[in-house]
Amino acid sequence: MVSAAPDEVTSTTASRASEQSRAAAFATTHWSVVLEAQSESPAAQEALEKLCRTYWRPIFAFVRRQGLPPAEAEDITQGFFAQLLERKSFDAVRKEKGRLRSYLLGALKYFVTDEQRRAMAIKRGQGRRFISLDELRAEQQVKIEPADPMTAEMIYERRWALTVLERVLSRLKEEYCIAGNTALFDLLKELLPDEPGSPSQAQIAARLGTTENAVRQAFYRFRQRYQSLLREEIANTVATPGDIEDELRHLIAVLEA
Repeated sequence: MVSAAPDEVTSTTASRASEQSRAAAFATTHWSVVLEAQSESPAAQEALEKLCRTYWRPIFAFVRRQGLPPAEAEDITQGFFAQLLERKSFDAVRKEKGRLRSYLLGALKYFVTDEQRRAMAIKRGQGRRFISLDELRAEQQVKIEPADPMTAEMIYERRWALTVLERVLSRLKEEYCIAGNTALFDLLKELLPDEPGSPSQAQIAARLGTTENAVRQAFYRFRQRYQSLLREEIANTVATPGDIEDELRHLIAVLEA
């Protein structure tokens, strides 16, 4: 029998501790709270409402793609969230036991079909819990015209993926701002692959008055934290830790399509 070297034992112990820590943290993510909590739980209601506020853009984009004018699409989006928040039981949600993304899309399709069948506009308020979409009027990036060749599902999936990335960058920027490194964040962000006309690390080093190696190390830490926050954000939308990597691959595939 071959005994493990001390370094291997330490590494294994640290790895297990890390996995246990991640599992413990995952137990309190938004979607897992919704899945596991009883309908009377304020935590479940609060978690679901927070998810609605975060992921309204893909919902609106899908509804807009049905050919509806912006005002009517906003009403439908409001009505969908109102119905979701009014549920007296989370049994249907718990049965999904999967990804928030797929659950919301399935529920949304049913809701839109039902609304079209009844041909009834959802009036704002009506005693329902209201999810403010004031950002909708201020942001032009969500405009989806009916002539767009993408299907409603494709638009939904892409907007979902972009929302996840926007959330990650927003959280990362907040961390850098708190540390007094807002300018550094803005420059390192330009090194991300999706940034058009990205400068070189040498150019950024010149702007900062530092060495290229210092910029390389700073960007390595930036990218590591970005990837960590990305997995944390995805964890909020899936049922189990094992779903995170699959969902990450799906989002990457959507953005590369």
